[in-house]
Amino acid sequence: MRLDRTDFEILRVLQNDARTPNKVLAAEVGLAGSTVHERVKRLEAAGVIRGATVTLDPAAFGVGLEAILMVTLAKHDRALVDRFMTEVAQVNEVRALFLISGRWDVVAHVVVRDVAHLRDLALDAFTSREGVEQIETAVVFERRESRALAPLFAPG
Repeated sequence: MRLDRTDFEILRVLQNDARTPNKVLAAEVGLAGSTVHERVKRLEAAGVIRGATVTLDPAAFGVGLEAILMVTLAKHDRALVDRFMTEVAQVNEVRALFLISGRWDVVAHVVVRDVAHLRDLALDAFTSREGVEQIETAVVFERRESRALAPLFAPG
């Protein structure tokens, strides 16, 4: 699907607040509400917009610590890697999982209550799995993130 400047502007607004009312969105991009509504539906149908999320405060759920676990697998056998990724993605504490190149094979962003919970998670959900050769853990002191893509790739 080819996106124009108006599509990118709609996406920019929705990335900042997915609950922006259609009337406000239309005023932001300078189009009629019905036109904006149709554009948003077209972006959803094309898979450009894949849903809307709510950002929750981790502390409200007892999360006191975030960490990054870097995992080295013993073999790069496709079945082993696929099984590891599938199983670890189902672990409740895992927020994001990346199969990467370089020194480590897999990087996992996890959330836990405290250091004891992190230790148990590392031992029970990671090092005990078949094919795991080594893990390294890094505690996250601070996190800043952006989900914005629209301005970055907008037509010039």
